[in-house]
Amino acid sequence: MDNEKKPRIKPIIEAADSLSLGISMVVAVFMGIGIGWLLRSVTGVSWLFFVGVGIGIAAAILNVYKAYSKQYKAYEELAKEPRYAMKKQLEDDEDDDEKEY
Repeated sequence: MDNEKKPRIKPIIEAADSLSLGISMVVAVFMGIGIGWLLRSVTGVSWLFFVGVGIGIAAAILNVYKAYSKQYKAYEELAKEPRYAMKKQLEDDEDDDEKEY
C-alpha cells in the first residue's frame, strides 16, 4: 500500500519544489529589502538600504544556483542509468554504420 502512494506523491513534491524556487526568490529579495530598511532606520545612512537589497538579490541568485546544482546532479544520475546508456550506444552504432558507406 505504501508503494502505491510513493509514485503518486513524488510528482507533486517535485512540482512543489519547483514552485518553491520562485517563491524563495521573492522572499529573499523582500527579506533583503527589510534588512536594508532596518539598517537605514537604525543608522540613518540611506545607502545601507541598497546594501540590504543587494543582500536579498544575492540570496535569490544563490537559491537559483542551488536549485540548478540539484537538478544537474539528478540529470547526471539519470544519464548513468543503463536504459539510457543503451540508447546512446544504439545511436553511436547507427552513426558508425552511416560512416562506413
